Amino acid sequence: MATTIAPLQSAKIRVWDLPLRLFHWLLVIAIALAFLSSEEDSVLNQWHIVAGWAAGILIVFRIAWGFVGGEHSRFADFVRPSGIGRHFGELLRGRPEPTLGHNALGAMSVLLLLIMVAATVWTGVILMEALHELIAWTLLTLVAVHVVAVVLMSLLTRESLVTAMVTGTKPAQRHAGARDARRPSVAGLVLAAVVVAGTIYAIQAYDPLAFTLRSAEDYEHGVAGGQNGRIGGEHEEDQARGDDDS
Repeated sequence: MATTIAPLQSAKIRVWDLPLRLFHWLLVIAIALAFLSSEEDSVLNQWHIVAGWAAGILIVFRIAWGFVGGEHSRFADFVRPSGIGRHFGELLRGRPEPTLGHNALGAMSVLLLLIMVAATVWTGVILMEALHELIAWTLLTLVAVHVVAVVLMSLLTRESLVTAMVTGTKPAQRHAGARDARRPSVAGLVLAAVVVAGTIYAIQAYDPLAFTLRSAEDYEHGVAGGQNGRIGGEHEEDQARGDDDS
């Protein structure tokens, strides 16, 4: 009997594709680095801009991957607001059903975190400092809530969600009748790569030193100087046209 049960207990179901897992942990690193480097007197301050741009690229990738990625990476697979009530009821009873992909509340958390990271990056890019700091601290709070929720759900469902995001698999015995997730297609991988390449190109067109270590203050001066240079150039062109007309 033991020889029959053991293979079942060790069986795994493939859930998370590799690109999604890389995105997840790279975003964790980018956010942590951005916060640790946010103060001017931080020894990591010169990494702040690079971390911000990296987070921006990752968010664009995740949006694209939500349409062309593996089965449980797609928004259509887990964005189901109608399931929030049922899931919340299961939580109140202390018996949430384990899910292969994101559960209903987890899906809303994912979307909210993506939006908040994007907003943090955008306000930093356009130098809205007060709003940037407010959104960043709100994001940090949401990240803390997310971590607590992951730990709580891991305990209630008796399967490690962190381990699943590392290995990409979940135990088959907790998901009877489930099958391996569909892998992303080659076309999806190519499209995501093109989107990322296009994003990097656009970033470097806006900020040629985007991936060069420098302080946030240097970035601010560079952006302000670039804008002043463009305004000055346009003014000179207007003057030249006026002289020609005269």
